[in-house]
Amino acid sequence: MHLTTEEKIELGFHSAFGGSDEQPQLTDIVEPHIDESLGQTVDRGVDLVYSLNDRPPWYLCILLGFQHYVLAFGGIIAVPLLLAEPLCITDNNVAKSQLISTIFFVSGLCTLLQTAVGTRLPILQGGTFSFITPTLAILALPKWQCPAQSTPVTPSMQLQNHTNPLPGENGDEIWMSRIREIQGAILVASLLQIVLGFSGLVGLVLKYIGPLAIAPTINLIGLSLFIEAGKKCGSHWGIAALTVCLILLFSQYLSKVDVPMITYKDKKWKVFQYPLFKLFSALFGMCGAWLVCFLLTVFDALPSKSNQYGFSARTDINLNAVTNSPWFHMPYPGQWGMPTVSLSSVLGMMAGVLASTMESIGDYYACARLSGAPPPPIHAINRGIAVEGIGCILAALWGTGNGTTSYSQNIAALGITKVGSRLVLQTTGVLMIVLGVFGKFGAVFITIPDPVIGGMFLVMFGMIAAVGISNLQYVDLNSSRNLLILGFSTFSGLVLPTWFHSNPGIIDTGIKELDQVIVVLFTTHMFIGGLFGFLLDNTIPGTEKERGINSWQDRVQEDGRNYCDMSCYDIPFCSRFLKRFKCFQFLPFLPSYKTSKEGVST
Repeated sequence: MHLTTEEKIELGFHSAFGGSDEQPQLTDIVEPHIDESLGQTVDRGVDLVYSLNDRPPWYLCILLGFQHYVLAFGGIIAVPLLLAEPLCITDNNVAKSQLISTIFFVSGLCTLLQTAVGTRLPILQGGTFSFITPTLAILALPKWQCPAQSTPVTPSMQLQNHTNPLPGENGDEIWMSRIREIQGAILVASLLQIVLGFSGLVGLVLKYIGPLAIAPTINLIGLSLFIEAGKKCGSHWGIAALTVCLILLFSQYLSKVDVPMITYKDKKWKVFQYPLFKLFSALFGMCGAWLVCFLLTVFDALPSKSNQYGFSARTDINLNAVTNSPWFHMPYPGQWGMPTVSLSSVLGMMAGVLASTMESIGDYYACARLSGAPPPPIHAINRGIAVEGIGCILAALWGTGNGTTSYSQNIAALGITKVGSRLVLQTTGVLMIVLGVFGKFGAVFITIPDPVIGGMFLVMFGMIAAVGISNLQYVDLNSSRNLLILGFSTFSGLVLPTWFHSNPGIIDTGIKELDQVIVVLFTTHMFIGGLFGFLLDNTIPGTEKERGINSWQDRVQEDGRNYCDMSCYDIPFCSRFLKRFKCFQFLPFLPSYKTSKEGVST
């Protein structure tokens, strides 16, 4: 069981960075043990206040739901901000605010869908970095290059003009045509995830995919994004460094400093210690650097012309995004137009779909243990993956420019709050939908200066690369076979895309569509690394112990305390109907499914 990319981005700020720090506990609650060497949460007799099927009071649902929202905030907000430049909306603040509103809105929808009919575990759904690399590869094609733009601007010019449309094309059509291409690629590629889930092929695929295929795939997601992080940081290295230092301060140096807080329990007020700095280190670090930029702008300590170094650190550049954005913006399917589909984009995006699928499976087991549920049966896992595919299709239809995946950073919150209620995550989904409808809310985040975003990217993308490396704990690193596979696949994933970018137009088969397929696939770092890792790991002789297949796929077998039975994975209102007909026992995504080993309903 391994942690997802998004988990290590956010959870890594406090759990991975914090080592094996003890989790806070209420007066009569046994805490879970965090086994960092295995990268998983091991249940040591978790005593839950609210288990999976329990219904906490409405005010607790709102507070705990907002906490889950904040935990996933950094990972979700980073996606549209990262895609702004390749989508040619760097200066189009209205478009960026609409994208932010849309991705929060869709994430809320997908969270409700997953918790209601998917695995039915309390896991939040949000944007995934697995789709970023193929998206950048698609938008790097010559046909999607942004038109040239010049003319320095000042803050006053920015306030007078709500956007800076690029010459030669309608400003909106420039970016909408690009996002429609991404929508079409995700729309079709996500069908693969649905097929894997509804057909039950997930288990079969995992038999051939091990750490030596996963490690370079995830590692290259982070390594390939260093250019984007460098661009943001380079606009003001001082502010970027301040952001990184603040995040490290809260996640590392203050990780053991618990803040006294008050709770009302058993008809009395109690004081307990809460790891506020460790839990919200990314948010505090970003807001702290944002505040410094605001003060420097107020005292006019930063340059006032866009062609001067440090101008991007000003907070008044994009104030028009807040003033010009509508109070309410209701995202809807097809709001950017009809998605376009091309073979090259679809094949490139499939690499991201597979990576996202493999990342999510381990989350289900960890979340089940901390929410008081028994280990998820095969039908719940299959259905969860299929619902994630449906979520990606919804994201493509609404036009987030990204897909959705399970955000297992909320698992840490389950271990701390001892609240594993499904209703809390459903409240989070509702909050994300409501906040996504408020246009002003999404526009506020446009005012975050570029170097602050760059500082966040430095830490976040570094954590992504570290996630890939962490999968190697399961393999024998003393084996020359494993070292060769790892080194060659990782290095090839850096060399080939760089060479193709440096030699545009070198591929000329005479068939335009085939040329685009080759260019997109071979400029997608994670595809190259994952492909070579997969092929070499399955063709070069090696024992299963040497390859780490068994230890990587093994789940924690200790019996924990279950607060509910297998019925918690049943689809609501359908159990009696499904049990009435024997034909449903052959469908691997339904509760009535019977495995060949058990011969009984899972």
